[in-house]
Amino acid sequence: MARFSWVTLALVMLGGALGVAARAALVVPWGPDVHPLVVPCVTMLVNVSGSLALGWLVGRLGERRPRLRAFAGTGVLGGFTTYSAFAVQTVEVFGAAPVTGMLLAAVTIAGGAAAAAWGLVIGRRQAAARHGVEATA
Repeated sequence: MARFSWVTLALVMLGGALGVAARAALVVPWGPDVHPLVVPCVTMLVNVSGSLALGWLVGRLGERRPRLRAFAGTGVLGGFTTYSAFAVQTVEVFGAAPVTGMLLAAVTIAGGAAAAAWGLVIGRRQAAARHGVEATA
C-alpha cells in the first residue's frame, strides 16, 4: 500500500481547483435565462471531453509519474468533470421531458465510456510509440 503524501494531496487540491474553475468558466456564463437544456448539454460535453482526456492521460502515463497523474487526473480532470451536476440536471430534465432526460443520461454515460476507451487507446499507442514497443489495446 502506498504511503500518504502531503505533497500529492496538495497537488490534487490545486488541480481540483483548476478543474472546477475551468468547468465554471464554461457553465456559469450561460446563466439562468437560457434554454433549460443548455447547461445540461454543456455539462454533458464537459463530462465526455473530460473522460476522453482522463483516458488519454492514464493510457499515456500508465504507472509512470504518479504525482502528475494525481494532479492532472484526480485533480484537474476530477474537478472538471462532475457526476453530481450530471445526476441533478438529468433528474430535472427528466421531470420536464422524460425522453430528453433519458437521452441526456444515455449519451453522457455511453459517450463518456466510449471517450474514455478511445482516450486510453490513443494514449497507450502514443506511449508505445515513444518507447518503441507495440501497444496493447
